[in-house]
Order: sequence, then C-alpha cells, then structure tokens
Amino acid sequence: MAIGGVLFDIDGVLVTSWKPIEGAARTLRLLAEHQVACSYLTNTTTRTRVQIAELLTEAGMAVRPDEVVTAAVLTAEYVRDRFPDARCFLVNSGQIAEDMPGIDIVYSTEFSGPKAPDKPDVVLLGGAGPEYSHPTLSWVYDWMAQGVPVVAMHRSTAWTTSDGLRIDTGMYLIGMEEASGRKATAVGKPAPDGFLAAASRLGVEPDEMYMVGDDLNNDVLAAQVVGMTGVLVRTGKFRQETLDRWAADEFAMQPNHVIDSVADLPELLGL
Repeated sequence: MAIGGVLFDIDGVLVTSWKPIEGAARTLRLLAEHQVACSYLTNTTTRTRVQIAELLTEAGMAVRPDEVVTAAVLTAEYVRDRFPDARCFLVNSGQIAEDMPGIDIVYSTEFSGPKAPDKPDVVLLGGAGPEYSHPTLSWVYDWMAQGVPVVAMHRSTAWTTSDGLRIDTGMYLIGMEEASGRKATAVGKPAPDGFLAAASRLGVEPDEMYMVGDDLNNDVLAAQVVGMTGVLVRTGKFRQETLDRWAADEFAMQPNHVIDSVADLPELLGL
C-alpha cells in the first residue's frame, strides 16, 4: 500500500517517562528523509502539545506542536460543539488550559475540604493522578448520578512508567458508570475521532495511514476499525499474554503487523 503518512502513539512507543526508546529518533529521521508525513496522537493529558513537542525534540526527535494531537485538543473541540458556553469542572493531572481555548474551565484543585463546589454544567476527566482524591471523585460521582454530562479525555486504564504501571482514568470510570447507571463520553483513543482528525490534518485518507502503538485495543485495533494499517510494538504497555489471548480468538480482529519496537518500522515500510 502507498504510505500516505504514519501516526504514532507517543508514550511506550517513542519514549518511556520521556526517555527515548532506542531507535525511535533514527526512525523519525528516516521517515523525514523519505518525505513521509507524521502525526502524533496521544492520550497524555499531563502536558500541552507545546510541552510534548519540546520534550520529544529534547529526546532527539524533531516534532512540532502542530503535529501533536492530544486528547485535550479533541475534548475542547467536542465541548465547543456539544456544550457551548458550558461551565466545566476539570479533574486532571496537569495544567492544560492552553490546549482548550474558549472553554470555561474550573480546576478541581481550586477546591479543598469536604464541601462540594457548585454543580457544573459538564465534568471533564483528564489523566489520573493525585487530583483524583476521594472528595473529588465523590463530587464527580454525585453529579454524574444527577445527570451532569461527564466527558472523559480517554478511557485508558493504565500507562507505563520507568517504575512500572500506573492506573489511569478508565479504572475510575468503570466503577462510577457501574454505580451510577450512566455512561461517560470518551473523546480520545480508542474513539475514532482522534484517528480521523490526525489523518485530516495530514490531508491523507485513513487507508493510506499506518498507526504505530503499544496498546492492542486503544491504538492498533481502533485504528484498523477506521481503515488504517495497525502496527503493534512490543514496548511500553505491550504484554505478550494479552496478544496471545487475543490471537486465540479466531473471530477477533488481529493486528496487521507486530514488531519488536519502533526501530523496526523502517524495514516494515521498506525504507
């Protein structure tokens, strides 16, 4: 197939705890030399797209902020479209308002103590961290049960650090949805909007895109659903037992390609 562009997950594919994965910088240089357009789709919500681009560049990968599509950017687009002028209560580990222009944001960290803030129009859930405290989660659950819309930037259940796995927003959502009987809307991966937005930004049809990720479901299979070619890497949160269980199901969609790391991508693409 013609290589219209390559879409990368970041954490676990290009870096771990913002330290470069071996061969990642060389892969991006080869793609640039062959004039293959790249974009970067991430559920990372601890940093803005400017900060992410700076960290990748410092790690030897020349990435521009406008090449990065974050869950916060996608969430802002969703809220502007569905809930214009809404007062949004944001629970997130990191200051990301820069990527959400035009959104009326109140950070959960502005409040302390047992007394709940005024009920917002919309609850926004970003990445998990210390901000996901018992009082804050209790407020969110109460509002959710009352029918306040909850928009999650993603449903990731975990991410990988140099010190091991850390639980993420999806872990909390599972419990709150079960208890409240209500569903949150998730905007980031594995929802299709991010993949399609990245392809649109490159001016490339999805069926001409490769998606490289370390998460079988959220990255690779989700991209394949919209027509992209999925490439699963054995780094980051990849677990062989997960792939083996999935491969044992003859009716399940399988990843198009599995490689050891992003360093092997040029060979896969014939570069």
